[in-house]
Amino acid sequence: MLNPGDLAPDFDVPAHDGSRVRLSDLAGSHVVLWFYPEADTPG
Repeated sequence: MLNPGDLAPDFDVPAHDGSRVRLSDLAGSHVVLWFYPEADTPG
């Protein structure tokens, strides 16, 4: 669990184009993480 002010651990996720995006590649930038349920799923 992270606390306010903690640094986020490095991770990578798939981008919309199939490439991979690593958090560390965005160092020095503002980053917004947006989570949403997959289409046609409850929630």
